[in-house]
Amino acid sequence: MKRTFREYVEDNTSFVRTMEFVSGRGSRGKSVDDFLALAQKAVEDDLIQALSITDNPGGHPALAPDVLGEALRDMGMDCLVHFTCKDKNRNQIESRLHALDRACLPNILVMTGDYPSYGFMGPAKPVFDLDSVHVLSLVASLNRGHVVNGGAPGGDTALPTTEFFQGAVISPFKAFEAEIQAQYAKLRLKLAAGASFLVTQVGFDVRKFDELIRMVRMWNVDVPVIGNVYIPSLQVARAMHRGTVPGCVITDEFMAEMEKEAESSDGGREAKLRRAGQLMAVLKGLGYRGAHIGGPGLNYDYILRVEEEFNTWNDRWTELIPRFQFPQKDGYYLFQPDPESGLNSGGLNAKGNASPKHWTLLIYRALHRWIFDPTGPMHMSACRFFRWLEKSRLERPFTYLEYYLKEILFDCYRCGDCTLAHFAFLCPQSQCPKFLLNGACGGSHEGWCEVYPGERRCIYVRTYDRLRPFGEEDCLAGRVLPPRNWALNERCSWGNYFMGRDHVSKLDDYPRPACGEPSRDKGRDAR
Repeated sequence: MKRTFREYVEDNTSFVRTMEFVSGRGSRGKSVDDFLALAQKAVEDDLIQALSITDNPGGHPALAPDVLGEALRDMGMDCLVHFTCKDKNRNQIESRLHALDRACLPNILVMTGDYPSYGFMGPAKPVFDLDSVHVLSLVASLNRGHVVNGGAPGGDTALPTTEFFQGAVISPFKAFEAEIQAQYAKLRLKLAAGASFLVTQVGFDVRKFDELIRMVRMWNVDVPVIGNVYIPSLQVARAMHRGTVPGCVITDEFMAEMEKEAESSDGGREAKLRRAGQLMAVLKGLGYRGAHIGGPGLNYDYILRVEEEFNTWNDRWTELIPRFQFPQKDGYYLFQPDPESGLNSGGLNAKGNASPKHWTLLIYRALHRWIFDPTGPMHMSACRFFRWLEKSRLERPFTYLEYYLKEILFDCYRCGDCTLAHFAFLCPQSQCPKFLLNGACGGSHEGWCEVYPGERRCIYVRTYDRLRPFGEEDCLAGRVLPPRNWALNERCSWGNYFMGRDHVSKLDDYPRPACGEPSRDKGRDAR
């Protein structure tokens, strides 16, 4: 009997191969027909363990992966469904999960998703009601038999258990210390939330591939990692080189190599396929559980050529390490280099010098401790004041006063469930286009926000830099923050805190990372 994708991944003696199909607009066409023909060959050959289908890639509308997933299921091929957060609120997210379970499509790759772009009559509204950590938590709860909230219809009843095999994405190919530390902080949250396997973003730096495996081992976490083996066309490579494809990194040196290869009679095709097979051999040698193959215009003959090259180098992978040394300029690595192997040593690199403590941040922190910390000298007085305020006619004017003040200082969005102190007094609702509460997305480039490159720094990069002078940067991986409570929208966030209505009262219901060194639990009573 044929093994499932999950059985392959969980077998530490296997090296899994998945292949990605980027779906486009329209329900029919040559690309869909070619993909299904490739799938039929894959079923007959049993070389590929799962075909992966994207979910509105690039933020554009496309054929839903669920439909093609059902076609693959009927062929006898496992499907790895991409599951993004950008287009659906939390109700639709849960509804789609129920639909996938009903359709017997258990393998999902959970990710934040690209910021929505072109759509019918203009750009689409970005939703991001839940982030990828929240979705992983929801999936883990569904697998246990999710208990419906007591206030909902049919509340306090357990739903039938599901059997999802949920993966997460990690973007290790970051240039700056704050970026890479933010990525690994979020990875710890994803693992705590229930990620069962990992898939990397696109990159070609062997030390970064090695870095990820070393970090996972250092945390003593037994999670299978699948490396991305992308085979770009020259056009796609140029776009990645410019930084316009979020999370994908192609350096100047790699781009120059591809430009030279393109001058050959086959346009560089053979060189690209050889490189892909060689990278697969390196990944297996490093300890990866498999390869996630992707790229435009691939056919099954190309995959067979990649496999041939992989088999040639399988036992000689260390000879290929110099072939994949494409570091980013002034790039930061978590581990010190090992000149002998060309990889990393076991020693961690020192963190860079912290910036000075800013006087405004010192003031915000002091006020927060005095008023919102339960041990603060003004806390009990504030509790009594807000109990009184809630029953008075001054509640509404006071709410306006709070938000006018916070709009001036923090560009407040009036969510009523304030998380400022978790982010060194930066607001994720107004300063992160994806409203992310549990770590950076993978789309930042050299510290810049994916949506506003060259204009706005990633809020998680800024938060890390603001926490470093206090030695509190580990707080980014301290705990999972619950999603925004829309019932509190535009209500007094200070009152919601003191009356026990906001997210602080729910923090203990969400998982904490169990990997690595324990994080200091700062900012619990953040407002």
